[in-house]
Amino acid sequence: MEMKRIFGSALACLVLVHCGYYLRGTGSSLPPNIKKIDVPMFKNMTTRFDLDVKLTKSVIDEMVARGKVEVTSESSGGADALLVGEITAFNVNPIAFSDQNMADRYTITVIAKIVLRDVANQKILFSNPSYIYQEEYEVPSGTSYETWESQAIDKVAEKFARSLVSTLLEGF
Repeated sequence: MEMKRIFGSALACLVLVHCGYYLRGTGSSLPPNIKKIDVPMFKNMTTRFDLDVKLTKSVIDEMVARGKVEVTSESSGGADALLVGEITAFNVNPIAFSDQNMADRYTITVIAKIVLRDVANQKILFSNPSYIYQEEYEVPSGTSYETWESQAIDKVAEKFARSLVSTLLEGF
């Protein structure tokens, strides 16, 4: 009986490995020739000041932290791929209110056009004309959204970057 259990477990592991399962964060959906990516400043088509700087910096930081590709600048050349982003919308909407009819929970939505292109053969590796990231943010009672706005946008930029880079590098 014990031998059947061991054999069954070993067979299940073999099937899972053979089927292509792997731990999240260890694979890559990029072609093997993509080692360096250039990430120029995202274009900001919204009225939200500095959103382009925060999102671009967060995407670069996330790519560097993952260590799967090297991030280069346009001036240094030698990039295998180019990641272009255009922020097309930024919305903050109240979704919950306190007893005093003050908004205390907001949803922040960022929409961007994202294109990752192989520089050598001009092939598009990833394209999403409407990449949407949405996050809820709570404002402590007795304060206003404006007080917490900068921190909220910083957190949204980090999470936007994590989501985008995961999609680009791991295909999720």
